Amino acid sequence: MRDASEVAAELRLVVGQLVRRVREDDPMPPGVIAVIGLLGREGPMTTSELAAAQRVRPQSMARTVGRLIEQGLAERGTHPVDGRKAPVSLTAAGLATLEEVRDRRADWLAEAIEDTLSSSERETLASAVDLVRRLVDRAPSAPRRGT
Repeated sequence: MRDASEVAAELRLVVGQLVRRVREDDPMPPGVIAVIGLLGREGPMTTSELAAAQRVRPQSMARTVGRLIEQGLAERGTHPVDGRKAPVSLTAAGLATLEEVRDRRADWLAEAIEDTLSSSERETLASAVDLVRRLVDRAPSAPRRGT
């Protein structure tokens, strides 16, 4: 039986490769898609909140948000309490773009699964997805000292 550390390292590597492969054919820059995805999951956010979430400088995020607004994918709103804040949200076109990206990625992956794996391998993969989901849903542990 393989050591949990070895399996963890290999799983992290392979999942990263899979994510990069699925994203490979996206026509939009990864940073733009990441912001659209974040707004789709979290709802309206300020530019500074987006920058913090994406770990980029606020000036860089302001440029990305500006491009999204120019393309009609996002819009600025008004904060219900603090008028100085202008939360950014997706427009209908932004939501449609997000769905297109998600559908394109899911279609690529479904086709790869169909073309590459046997029926029993697809069942094994489905079980593995459930196992990975359990890992994701695991309550975070306290940070280790020295890491």
